[in-house]
Amino acid sequence: MNQREGSLEDPQADFSVSFLPHLEAKIRQTHNLARLLTKYAEQLLEEYVQQQGDPFGLPGFSPPRLALASLSGPAPSHAGLPLSERLRLDAAALAALPALLDAVRRRQAELNPRAPRLLRSLEDAARQARALGAAVETVLAALGAAARGPGSEPAATAATTALSPGSSAAGVFSAKVLGLHVCGLYGEWVSRTEGDLSQLVPGGVS
Repeated sequence: MNQREGSLEDPQADFSVSFLPHLEAKIRQTHNLARLLTKYAEQLLEEYVQQQGDPFGLPGFSPPRLALASLSGPAPSHAGLPLSERLRLDAAALAALPALLDAVRRRQAELNPRAPRLLRSLEDAARQARALGAAVETVLAALGAAARGPGSEPAATAATTALSPGSSAAGVFSAKVLGLHVCGLYGEWVSRTEGDLSQLVPGGVS
């Protein structure tokens, strides 16, 4: 069994960990899933932008950054946290994302009913985020660092309100921008999860 540097509680400490075979397999499987979803997230973002019409996708277009109280992207300080805390934050974000992605899908079903591929991709992303989150929680539990954090209900409430049908063009535009933000958050968190899990993969990333 390979030895690795790092610690769940102190990323600067040197230590040796011998993973049980089933735990090693679970870590590799979860990391591979996160790596795959990182690619899917990039495709989802591109597909979302393509379906929104102008000015989305135009060179130089910079959409406003809408605040979402229930979930934000990984903070700059994320990388400096102990690995256990990073994985807990990853799991909490992944638990919140399915409700947000479902809300985006429902709004897009109204705005772009002739974009079945996008709707399926959003549905798949919600299911995949849920699966990855559950896998990360399993890894944390096996390592004796159970996940903790807010559930997905606040995210669902916030998303339902923010993405509810608007009667004005401004309301539609805001809903499209918020959907773009949610798709971006999905990509940021699965990528962050992949990076955090890579530090647990015995023998290095494969």
